[in-house]
Amino acid sequence: MELRDYFHILRRRGWIILLVAVLTAAAALGISKLQTPIYKATVKLSVVPARPDWGGSQSTKELLNNFVINIKTHRMANRVIDHAQLDMSSYDLLEKLEVSAELSNFTIDIVAKDPDPSVAMQIAQTTAELFADEREAWNQRQDKQDRIDVNIVDDARDAPLFRPKLLMNGIAGAILGALIGLLIVYLLEWLEADILRTPQVVERTIGVPVLGTIPTSQE
Repeated sequence: MELRDYFHILRRRGWIILLVAVLTAAAALGISKLQTPIYKATVKLSVVPARPDWGGSQSTKELLNNFVINIKTHRMANRVIDHAQLDMSSYDLLEKLEVSAELSNFTIDIVAKDPDPSVAMQIAQTTAELFADEREAWNQRQDKQDRIDVNIVDDARDAPLFRPKLLMNGIAGAILGALIGLLIVYLLEWLEADILRTPQVVERTIGVPVLGTIPTSQE
């Protein structure tokens, strides 16, 4: 099949690809709008050892994952609920909370997701504050050289929309629709592959010049 044949197919059936792409994009947007919006608030904690040497840094790195485990406990969740006066169980709060450590820069990310942006901000901010206070109380019982400071880098100032992403979902739907449209066009062309529509196609197929054609009847 030559390049011009592909252009001819797109000219005849390109509308199928466009139509399916538009329909799937519209469906993706419709489904996205039916979903409950989820907002995400983030607070970053900085974990700094009192001794800025290699030994202190390595000890702090080893403790970061332990800090993550301690933050994601029912004990901490109940303290957050009581302090922020949230109407939920510790199981509910822990489902909304994500905690991860960045060993390369000695930080902990506390992320909270909720349909209410203010609740997401409360969960993230309160969790960070309570854990920082816990570590400060622990530090007061240690020698200065053994202390590990945990400080909030920045407060939870906002809670941007986490999902659904309307634009991204619409684009993904359009791409998927275009692929489906291409498949439909391919199947239609495959079903009609044995039909010789023009004299040029006949000559190219059988290798014999076409001397004449039978005109279609016109009423």
